[in-house]
Amino acid sequence: MSPLLRNTVLSLLLVVPAFAVLPAGAETFPSRPLTLVVPYPPGGSADVLARAVGQKLGEKTGQSVIIENRGGAGTAIGARFVAEAPADGYTLLMGTVSSHAINPAMTKVGYDPVRDFAVVAPIGSIPFVLVTRPDSPYHSLADVIAAAKANPGAIGYASAGPGTSNHLAGEMLAHAAGIKLLHVPYRGSAPALTDVLAGRVPLMFDLVTTSLGHIRQGGLRPLAVTSATRSELLPDVPTVAQSGVPGYEVGAWFAVFAPAKLPAPVLATLSKDVAAVLADPAMRKKLGELGVEPDTRSPADFSAYVRSEAQKYADVVKRAGLAP
Repeated sequence: MSPLLRNTVLSLLLVVPAFAVLPAGAETFPSRPLTLVVPYPPGGSADVLARAVGQKLGEKTGQSVIIENRGGAGTAIGARFVAEAPADGYTLLMGTVSSHAINPAMTKVGYDPVRDFAVVAPIGSIPFVLVTRPDSPYHSLADVIAAAKANPGAIGYASAGPGTSNHLAGEMLAHAAGIKLLHVPYRGSAPALTDVLAGRVPLMFDLVTTSLGHIRQGGLRPLAVTSATRSELLPDVPTVAQSGVPGYEVGAWFAVFAPAKLPAPVLATLSKDVAAVLADPAMRKKLGELGVEPDTRSPADFSAYVRSEAQKYADVVKRAGLAP
């Protein structure tokens, strides 16, 4: 055997065992398309966010991201599907305050919002704003609280229905401020807001994004926003906490989740890629257009926040008599 051939054979003998010790199925992640499940029908805030994030994540990873709408059961169908999916990083969820805090507090959803998921990355939140007509007697949240204390249960606030986030925002305000409000439920936010605009119900906690146009046109008066800090869209409107109810915070938040027990390297890759997508100036602009305030917390910090949100809504649902 020539020296050249002998060296070649020795090199092959050294290389083959190195490949033999690689774990079965080892591959560069991601090596195929990902699915991002939205637990709502198409067209809502979560769906729009998922499509924007999915497009940029696909560009970042070089793999397409398929948006799959699995609405129903108040987000339980889509969330349960992801909780039960293989923990390989290829099936993700655009989770929300409803899927991970409100709905589990209201009914049996078939999954644990904390134990059955791993946080990939928080996206952001849309705060609510307490609105009234410009000709109402309420010029501030303090006016509402004073009137409610003088006339317990006489001041109504509209919501999208029992157990919805804007209903529970009112329940939390009533508990924190020590007042009693009259809940006026509707079948959706649109008819509720219509009656507030018409003066049939004096108050409503509505998403900043849907009330903003009416506020700018003079059809609604904003009293307070529900976020921890003032909204960039309504910088002159104080928060509920600044208006005399310390510690109050409510918002429609969004985050990307994966099934629990996702391997740490895969989770780290996904978290890094989603964080890079959210840091992109074009994405920041898109979030601003949607009224979403970016959330820059780490996955670990946001996991703790999810636990606190789940407990917070469990408490308010119980107080409101809505617990199963």
